[in-house]
Amino acid sequence: MATIIYTLTDEAPMLATYSFLPVVQAFASSAGVDVETRDISLGGRILALFPEHLTEEQRVSDDLAELGQLATTPEANIIKLPNISASMPQLKAAVKELQGQGYALPDYPDDPQTDEERDIRARYDKVKGSAVNPVLREGNSDRRAPAAVKNYARRHPHSMGAWSPDSRTSVATMGRDDFRSNEQSVVIDGADTLAIRHVAADGTETVLKDGLAVLDGEVVDATVLRVAALQSFLRDQIARAKADDVLFSVHLKATMMKVSDPIIFGHVVRAFLPEVFERYGDDLAAAGLSANNGLGGILDGLAALPNGDEIRAAIEQGIADGPKLAMVDSDKGITNLHVPSDVIVDASMPAMIRTSGHMWGPDGQEHDTLAVIPDSSYAGVYQAVIDDCRAHGAYDPTTMGSVPNVGLMAQKAEEYGSHDKTFEMAAAGRVEVVDSSGAVLMSHDVEAGDIWRACQTKDAAVRDWVKLAVTRARASQTPAVFWLDESRAHDRNLVAKVQAYLAEHDTEGLDIRILSPVEAAQLSVERIRRGEDTISVTGNVLRDYNTDLFPILELGTSAKMLSVVPLMNGGGLFETGAGGSAPKHVQQLVREDYLRWDSLGEFLALAESFRHEAVGGNKRAELLGNALDRATETLLNENKSPARKVGQIDNRGSHFWLARFWAQELAAQTEDEALAAIFAPVAERLVADTDTIEAELLAVQGKPADIGGYFRPDGTKAAAVMRPSATFNAVLEDLTR
Repeated sequence: MATIIYTLTDEAPMLATYSFLPVVQAFASSAGVDVETRDISLGGRILALFPEHLTEEQRVSDDLAELGQLATTPEANIIKLPNISASMPQLKAAVKELQGQGYALPDYPDDPQTDEERDIRARYDKVKGSAVNPVLREGNSDRRAPAAVKNYARRHPHSMGAWSPDSRTSVATMGRDDFRSNEQSVVIDGADTLAIRHVAADGTETVLKDGLAVLDGEVVDATVLRVAALQSFLRDQIARAKADDVLFSVHLKATMMKVSDPIIFGHVVRAFLPEVFERYGDDLAAAGLSANNGLGGILDGLAALPNGDEIRAAIEQGIADGPKLAMVDSDKGITNLHVPSDVIVDASMPAMIRTSGHMWGPDGQEHDTLAVIPDSSYAGVYQAVIDDCRAHGAYDPTTMGSVPNVGLMAQKAEEYGSHDKTFEMAAAGRVEVVDSSGAVLMSHDVEAGDIWRACQTKDAAVRDWVKLAVTRARASQTPAVFWLDESRAHDRNLVAKVQAYLAEHDTEGLDIRILSPVEAAQLSVERIRRGEDTISVTGNVLRDYNTDLFPILELGTSAKMLSVVPLMNGGGLFETGAGGSAPKHVQQLVREDYLRWDSLGEFLALAESFRHEAVGGNKRAELLGNALDRATETLLNENKSPARKVGQIDNRGSHFWLARFWAQELAAQTEDEALAAIFAPVAERLVADTDTIEAELLAVQGKPADIGGYFRPDGTKAAAVMRPSATFNAVLEDLTR
């Protein structure tokens, strides 16, 4: 029997799974497809780390490790929903909740003193940041807006704020002494084992990492961000924002860049409140209150300090004296500096561009903004789009073209693989990358506090990336642009590989170019305005940025993208969209039993997953996938996606309507009469019972819901909340008999 693995993740996608998975399993059973689950949620991954602290009944398997192995096999067919890329505050909150549920987990040691504490911290650190994606992504990414979604966006355009030629919104970036400008890159000649070492001024060597296996042809990079330059840059931008009377905001990726970006975020907080940290920094440090975790954590911890009120007053005065801060929630006083994971660059920048270049200020109104993106690697992309909007106005979703993406991410390619090779320097000296013979491949002088990192990109991943780019360009007859800058060390090496591997393919009649990210962005937005599509072929970080930037402008959200990962060994990974708004959705569900999460990404991924099964000869699975696509288009056209308020269709209602349309499509198809016969009575029942089912779904809305936990909901409670229609449940149960 064929098997699809459906991942259990976090927050709103996890809750939606309680409602949608029974639909999936019931329909899939008609094609001889078994849909199994694996738990890769933050809570599940934490519990898997500490079996010796749990009872036999509490222990869970390491499902992520299992799926990582499966992803390297031709049999893999995995549907991957959005998961939490945990920041430190999220990790600690999850541990606290699990402890409260009776799991005897150890506390996270902020300052480990013993071998046991160091081991505990090392284990917890494995689940921070982007701990899931690098394990599963044994292939490169093909991400695009399906025709049904694009057509719907054109017929029902989302709102776009007007742009003024006088807009003062802009991007500020370092441009020197940052990761981009200090980057060095080498191509490995022959498999080897590398080490990273720190050499102090007196010659003392400290091994930062050893046993770093590299393959022949692999690209290895190293770079450093100089903190003295960062601090000077931040002071200048804070003064600039105040002088120009625009909002100050910082845009980082503290979730996935889990080592470097929280440190940078901490420098921003300290730069914004210099007098507070000069006067009270020792008190805060002694209390374990770190700027790296954000202003919110500091404010929450002040009650325990004897001079907490005095520090709070100083913080409030410092905020008042500085430039106006961009806000995450102006009603609640939550600023851009409160939580490092609240303002993630790939989501926050396109949202700002979509909203006239504005962010929300402390007064609850929109204002022009200085967007601070310290590292200059890709900051220019956003400036290029801002310049285009300032010159030509907002984009028109009814006519604009699309920018699908082919992203290099296989086998932990580029920055996402850098976390275990990122270090905050404890002392001045020199950091070297050396091969097994002791030869120095790369070297940087460093000062205490500098942030040094290295990353790897395997040759096989690059070759597969080029192949996928050519395949997509040929299939869609769309120009494809590699976003690579030859003035950057890493990109120079990739350009050479791209040129070599393009020669392995028939590119006759195709428009394939290599441009710097800024030039590529300029070309793409020019074509967008003409209604033309352009494939962006990018590295890992730009893949993340572009697959939010352009979909948010085109569709209003990145959650409606189709994301297919053809795995390098023949399997398939199907990702279901972004989860950035998931926390607010959960809060609304708990408050008023209404989940507005849109499972459209799940519908799109599932259809591709069924078609992947058809490659092995399961024709009925292909029919299921094709019928699901038609049902999804009907769902959009009939406006049966989740709305926003109690009394309207929510996530559960959209699942019912999807099931009804899907059953009708399967009953109507003529390629498999036996399959049509299975679903004809199902469709009839769902149509006949529509009023009853809708009434049952609406009846529960408007009152608090108990799901038994945020990071690890109680399964029984969550299922009861997410499956309140006995009539609908009975139809699905009868289908599986």
